[in-house]
Amino acid sequence: MCRSVAKDLHDHSVQLNRWFLKPIGAWPRTSATSSSEKAVSRVLIFICYFLVAFSVIPCALNICFEEKDIELRLRAIGPLSHWLMGGLNYCSLLLHSADIHRCMRHMETDWRIIRQSRDREIMARNARLGRFVAGFCAIFMHSGVFSYSIMSSLTTVVVSIGDNQTVSMLQLPFPSYSKLIDTRFSPANEIVFAMQLISGFIVNSTIVGACSLAAVFAMHACGQLDILILRLNGLVEDGDTKENESAQRKLADIVEHHLRVLRFIASIEDVMHQICLVELLGCTFNLCMLGYYSITWWNKIDRRGIMAYIIVYISMSFNIFIFCYIGEILTQQCKKVGETAYMTDWYRLPRKTALGLILVIARSSAVIKITAGKLVQLSIVTFSDVIKTSLVYLNILRTVTT
Repeated sequence: MCRSVAKDLHDHSVQLNRWFLKPIGAWPRTSATSSSEKAVSRVLIFICYFLVAFSVIPCALNICFEEKDIELRLRAIGPLSHWLMGGLNYCSLLLHSADIHRCMRHMETDWRIIRQSRDREIMARNARLGRFVAGFCAIFMHSGVFSYSIMSSLTTVVVSIGDNQTVSMLQLPFPSYSKLIDTRFSPANEIVFAMQLISGFIVNSTIVGACSLAAVFAMHACGQLDILILRLNGLVEDGDTKENESAQRKLADIVEHHLRVLRFIASIEDVMHQICLVELLGCTFNLCMLGYYSITWWNKIDRRGIMAYIIVYISMSFNIFIFCYIGEILTQQCKKVGETAYMTDWYRLPRKTALGLILVIARSSAVIKITAGKLVQLSIVTFSDVIKTSLVYLNILRTVTT
């Protein structure tokens, strides 16, 4: 395939990732990036760090030094942890910018070296699935957190400003430290709310960008493994192949392709393991807190607030499910390569070629894992453990606070 067509197909497959990461300056810079684009990216990174810190630091100070009500403290801890997760993931994306770029180049090369139309169809099908998962994740995550922020702004609270004096103000998504900025008065209240809303967009874009990268990379790897399985099935063709010298060349191509895919999966692990650890721990904690808010304050806040919590709960559950599903499907596809090699009609191959299949089977028997911090393997079982653990913590929290 010509270089321009391959580049167009690759650009289409990662288009959503670019849309999510470029506005926050996290899209990898290359040698072809102009000086003006690099300057804009640095400015965006500074703005994003500032806005995330502007939301996180006052909220943490409010919880530690100002707010005395235990329930209000608990209500602020959930959003604070989500913002901290976004900040940590943002740092991980920037630190692994070179690794992300390396994965992108690997994908572009894969598009360029394919020769057969059936292989191109397999890659295009998996690329469409990756784009769909990335878009679905964006819709869920942004709609969940923005619905919470908007629902908060629709609620007016009355606060005391002195002896027998009160003032009404918009309820912020999470509180601010009054000694830094007194949000009880206008226009400070509206300005802080707008900045928290923009900060929420940055945090959501970071989490969505990380999830979409994992989805697109994993689906591309699955497409390459599907092509590998197809070639294994075609290793033994109709007719007598015992004297067919082409079988040895086919096996060599299969082994080379297999090792290339495994290197790509190892690169995915290098990029994602820190982000997956943050998501695993953060989502477990946040699901616990969201369940606590929905159950405990069912009669204390209006139904719109409860609905916002439910939407956020669903979006975070979907988010951690995507990471776990990606780990599960990659592990199963890698095992399937060994099973396919084992089930070939090896007795119809030349002796040395048949012995070569043993190496493919042995390499496939080593479990390929996408992990959270090199500690926990991501799988469907892990997802169920996250849900169960969050429910256990929820029961403990309810017991302690009631």
